[in-house]
Amino acid sequence: MGIGFEKENRIFTLQTDHTTYQFQVDAYGFLLHLYYGKTIYGGMDYLLTYYDRGFSANPYDADQDRTYSMDALPQEFPTSGTGDFRSPALTIKNSDGTYSCDLRYQSHRITKGKYGLPGLPAVYAAENEAETLEILMEDAVTKVQAVLLYGVLPKYDIITRSVRIINQGEDTIHISKAASACLDFVSGDYDLISFYGRHAMERNFQRVPVSHGKQILRSRRGTSSHQYNPAMILAGKDTTEEAGDCYAMVFVYSGCFKAEAEKDQFNQTRALMGLASEMFSYPLGTGDSFVIPETVMTYSAEGLSVLSHNLHRCFRNNLCRGRWKDQVRPVLVNSWEADYFNFTGESLLRLGKHAAELGIEMLVLDDGWFGERNDDNTSLGDWVVNEKKLGCTMGELIDRIHDLGLKFGLWIEPEMVSEDSDLYRTHPDWALQIPKRNPVRGRNQLVLDFSRKEIRDHVFDQICAVLDQGNVEYIKWDMNRSLSDIYSSETKEQGKVLYDYMLGVYDFLERLTERYPDTLIEGCSGGGGRFDAGMLYYTPQIWCSDNTDAIDRLEIQYGTSFIYPASCVGAHVSAVPNHQTGRITSLNTRGIVAMAGTFGYELNLGLLTEEEKKEVKEQVKKFKQYAPLIQRGDYYRLSSPQKDEFGAWAFVSEDQSEALISIVMLKQHGNMTVNYVKMRGLIPDAFYQIEGHDRIYSGAALMQAGLPVPIESGEYLAYQRYLRRVEHKGA
Repeated sequence: MGIGFEKENRIFTLQTDHTTYQFQVDAYGFLLHLYYGKTIYGGMDYLLTYYDRGFSANPYDADQDRTYSMDALPQEFPTSGTGDFRSPALTIKNSDGTYSCDLRYQSHRITKGKYGLPGLPAVYAAENEAETLEILMEDAVTKVQAVLLYGVLPKYDIITRSVRIINQGEDTIHISKAASACLDFVSGDYDLISFYGRHAMERNFQRVPVSHGKQILRSRRGTSSHQYNPAMILAGKDTTEEAGDCYAMVFVYSGCFKAEAEKDQFNQTRALMGLASEMFSYPLGTGDSFVIPETVMTYSAEGLSVLSHNLHRCFRNNLCRGRWKDQVRPVLVNSWEADYFNFTGESLLRLGKHAAELGIEMLVLDDGWFGERNDDNTSLGDWVVNEKKLGCTMGELIDRIHDLGLKFGLWIEPEMVSEDSDLYRTHPDWALQIPKRNPVRGRNQLVLDFSRKEIRDHVFDQICAVLDQGNVEYIKWDMNRSLSDIYSSETKEQGKVLYDYMLGVYDFLERLTERYPDTLIEGCSGGGGRFDAGMLYYTPQIWCSDNTDAIDRLEIQYGTSFIYPASCVGAHVSAVPNHQTGRITSLNTRGIVAMAGTFGYELNLGLLTEEEKKEVKEQVKKFKQYAPLIQRGDYYRLSSPQKDEFGAWAFVSEDQSEALISIVMLKQHGNMTVNYVKMRGLIPDAFYQIEGHDRIYSGAALMQAGLPVPIESGEYLAYQRYLRRVEHKGA
């Protein structure tokens, strides 16, 4: 396993436990992609074909050979200006105004361990867990270099890619397009799976054919966005959850991105993942370098479930960091839907007392604790505790919450500023806004220029002064608008601002995690607007969506599960009628749905009936019992809430000794027919017992025939079944 190089044919082979990735340095120094898929042995260069293709250009090196064209050959890192008219991974504008970059192989090295990316999030690994391949490419004319980075994690069937661009020439260049990974398929008919949405309805599953032309998923919003998640899957036409070929590409970045799937004139398919090219033009002077954020790739020959498991295990173990990546997260209650801005110190203590009585472990104080913040029109940027509102200092409040036996968490939104704030009145140029134009507002707030260190330092010092007042065990990092007025007063190169802004956010988060290593940080951007692998590097859980409606959450969490593990999904039980939809669902249903994530509450516990309080106590107990399984188990989608009459999913422990099945009925009819839920991931010839029931089932029976869902009267009924492997002598 790992990385091999066959010198005679100059073929690189990257082997994982179940996959092979192979490419070749050809006679002219181009890198030609050969194969990515199920494990194979030997060279795959026989797949390359050479024909005279009309109107396909030929490199000068090929002389009279019209059969050699970059317009038809599969490539590792296609660039503009080589005669390839498909989408490039890299476009460079040279000092003479031309758009040409002809990169050829120079050298390579293979090392133990996994490369890192300074200032950027990336998958990490111990020396014995991974290998790194670095390939140096160079343009002979401009002396622009590209170092292609490949990380191979065999155990997870994961291959990562990144690229470092270095300007070794004498003139300044501008990078205008930059993708870190390209997959070229010479044959095959694929579907594109993507995850689209909007605020409060993120990551909807979509599967469409890859057709001739180009399909683009992207964000121009300064964040990875609610609208499109920076991840895509190419799947064979017949690929299901349990069978068939599929490939995932996930961008480890939280800003603007572009993912492309292109079917060309010869029925070949190209997939690209990288930075958005809109509002992007990054200058590199002599000796300067630029790093394209990492793309994580994985392949499965056994369907979408295995593909998801590969990503989940990698992200849980080798992307999330810190104390909390392996620990069960505390059950919390968040003050937002309990009181919104209308809290006091006393009301928070009442909420905390109720929480402690019910077995909840943490109180989180959401927006409204600073400046004159009694609505969302003021005070962002003035991170000074409103002691009048709290009736005490922040330190005193924290101590009182701790005295109740609870942990304490705090909401912050460091990237934002209100026009009605002391910070903005003092430093209006610190906000991103275009001179001589009125700014575009979002949520009646502006965005601080986090590309500038002095601004980050100021905000960091303010927030640390608050956090240092007591033991804050949890931080909710929010970000509640898109970036629109892209202008920094500190540079003439506005095309670099969006990228540098994101580096600034990562710098702030890195400093925060270093200063408070025991604090759990949860990412949030209007809920799920920055739910991406880049944020997971700093925040091991992310607010899944502002939409807490249990039925909508089935679709949101379903789409999320294809890429991201349940351990990172912030999921809460809220009040009914739901604040986003007005829908009424039972407390049982809301609890079961929220147990597909980190679990908590977002409601006024004091308004619950005695019966509901008993049910909450039981929910908290159950979650604590199941939490290790939910956090570390393999996730199986047992239905599609978009198509089926029920939503169903399961967690199965790695040793297959236990499982948790959850089912929510979505449709109810007169004289209802029986639905059967078929399990997956069990040992066929092992036996399992449902907790609280005498009947024993074989794994094969549960997977082939399934369990009947009870027919009961009522809307959105939900059921949970815990299975444990047992010894059984019967047939």
